[in-house]
Amino acid sequence: MREHVRALVEHPYFERFVIGLIVFNAMILGMETSAALTTWAGGMLSAIDRIIVGIFVIELALRLIADPRAFIRDPWRWFDTGVVAISVVPATGALSVLRAFRVLRVLRLVANVPAMRRVVTGLLEALPGMGSIVLLLGLIFYVFAVICTKAFGAAFPEWFGTLAASGYTLFQIMTLESWSMGIVRPVMQEFPWAWALFLPFILATAFTVLNLFIGVIVDAMQSEHAAEAAAERESLTTDNGRILAELAEIRALLQKQRAD
Repeated sequence: MREHVRALVEHPYFERFVIGLIVFNAMILGMETSAALTTWAGGMLSAIDRIIVGIFVIELALRLIADPRAFIRDPWRWFDTGVVAISVVPATGALSVLRAFRVLRVLRLVANVPAMRRVVTGLLEALPGMGSIVLLLGLIFYVFAVICTKAFGAAFPEWFGTLAASGYTLFQIMTLESWSMGIVRPVMQEFPWAWALFLPFILATAFTVLNLFIGVIVDAMQSEHAAEAAAERESLTTDNGRILAELAEIRALLQKQRAD
């Protein structure tokens, strides 16, 4: 029985059915946000939603039956289980907020579409390398926030009155959102030399440190792609070796039959 279930869940049409169901469920959840559609067909939408959740539960059960060890070891299956579990929990009373999280089922596409899964895996692989960059960015923010608070806090308390306010203002400057006309030029009217402080900050954060994030992420994704390609080549080599061994065995049997 397990072999039949495994053949079912590994069939391409089964995967396509699950992906299509996830997309359809996302559309249903989006329709439920419309007051007009909810008034007109709210009961039908809720019924369809419950049916889809039931199908998701059956799908996960089939995957667990097909290969329990692979299911338990695969973090994506744990992610799927958590998302579906949120949908199964009764969203009443204190748990009513969980209804808003039902849309997380759309994220199951990440686990079922290999291209998306590869991107997310690359991002997760990049997290350790991004940690040191975050520390560097935090150090730069702290240094400039202290300087700005001491230099501009008295004249511009709303922007630089406290260390937290200075950090938030510097974050806005880093994003280049109204940094010149909104913040820097008004400050320069009181402190003409302020440009000598803000320009190095922008160069160090927006144009340097943030690009390091991109470099780390790209490198991690390239490494993930290379590892996947190597695994595919190894699998192909193994399959070819097995086929050659089977052919050699068949050739030996044929030669033995001819000799007899």
